[in-house]
Amino acid sequence: MKRICVYCGSSPGKLPQYRDAAQTLGHELAVRGIALVYGGASIGVMGTIADAVLEKGGEAFGVIPGVLANREVAHRGLNELFVVNSMHERKAKMAELSDGFIALPGGWGTIEEIFEMLTWAQLGLHRKPCGLLNISSYYDHLFTFLEHAIDQRFVQQEFRPMIMMDQSASTLLDRFQNYSAPHVKKWIGPEET
Repeated sequence: MKRICVYCGSSPGKLPQYRDAAQTLGHELAVRGIALVYGGASIGVMGTIADAVLEKGGEAFGVIPGVLANREVAHRGLNELFVVNSMHERKAKMAELSDGFIALPGGWGTIEEIFEMLTWAQLGLHRKPCGLLNISSYYDHLFTFLEHAIDQRFVQQEFRPMIMMDQSASTLLDRFQNYSAPHVKKWIGPEET
């Protein structure tokens, strides 16, 4: 793995543990020689992870739409900042640059972004790992829902390994290194419709 995309908020969140986790993950990426791809902001959890990567001598690449460059205060100290035209272009560029996807605690945008990559994996559009860094039990309820979706057969049991969750950045990255994407097959045949 050369680059990992980290989805996270431009807000710091309520708990200091969220920023601590971003710093830990940033340091871990840099120490492993894995570059960061992220949303390009200098504030909130986004700014924390980028600064952590850079302070350990790692590489950080940001992707931000021009309309948000001022609002989210684009980070000007990155190895490269891609300013794009839209949110769609942002997500596509981040996916293109990355070998895996991690969501730190974040809001609707963070959840939407990791779920888009998870959906693309389910459709066979990529074979890259997706994971949730579950800090202070932030994703517990979401993960319970995902298990419910599998139980209710809206997601195939075979696709369960496509999303990993861990409380440790180091352990999650180790799991990413050993990831093997499940084979994608059609959920139902034409005779079942």
